[in-house]
Amino acid sequence: MSQASPTSPQRWQPTRHWYQNRWQLLSLPLLVFLTLPLIALLLRTPPSLLLAHLNDPVVLRALQVSLSTTFIATLVIILTGTPVAFFLSRNHLPGQRIIDTLIDLPTVLPPAVAGLALLLAFGRRGLLGNYLDLFGIQIAFTRTAVIMAQVFIAAPFYVKSAVIGFSGIDPELEQAASLDGASGWHIFRYVLVPLSWSALVSGSMLSWARALGEFGATIIFAGNFPGRTQTMPLAIYLGFEINLDVSLTLSVILLAFSFIALLIVKWILSRQETRAS
Repeated sequence: MSQASPTSPQRWQPTRHWYQNRWQLLSLPLLVFLTLPLIALLLRTPPSLLLAHLNDPVVLRALQVSLSTTFIATLVIILTGTPVAFFLSRNHLPGQRIIDTLIDLPTVLPPAVAGLALLLAFGRRGLLGNYLDLFGIQIAFTRTAVIMAQVFIAAPFYVKSAVIGFSGIDPELEQAASLDGASGWHIFRYVLVPLSWSALVSGSMLSWARALGEFGATIIFAGNFPGRTQTMPLAIYLGFEINLDVSLTLSVILLAFSFIALLIVKWILSRQETRAS
């Protein structure tokens, strides 16, 4: 067997450690960019400032409006989005890509465009609002408009997550339950929901977090009326010009809510991966 001569050049082989370090260094700029503003916000809002403004009427009213509307919006999304998700997971229509695109569209549509579209559809002189006005029903610039704007923007997050959860269930399980005499509702209640609960819960949390931070569509379609339609993002926008400390307090509260919601979603997904493995 021939051996390489002592003077023959040795080909350099990169080690895995060096390879990983290089990508870690390349990841730093974006990671720093994403975390630095959050750190700046927390440093600018010490606990003393946060506690001093928690009882501020503006903070309390905005918190009450946001929590009440997002709770209703999330409930509406679950009740109306679950049938859509199940239908899309069990049917493959010729125009299903168009349906999927329409469902995903609010996630990339500028919020101002979404608010204007809602106003043109349900406003007093809108496509449907014109007929509702004949019966004395006005939606625009009311708390109902806040809920509708949140549903419009946040619903795709739940629907897409629920579609993934329902699609992962073996249809043979449904057939077996049907052969055992289970009705359609019992199959859904005792087979589909337990097997896809992680996707449904995580989708609900993502939708709630997205509804909680909705701004553009709300301010155009519902207005910015304190105690009625002024959510926390709208109060931050107004407080930035009037009282910066109130804006900082609400910003930290929203940051905490969003962080907790994402943490719950990741915990659910990690448990699902652990069980699958």
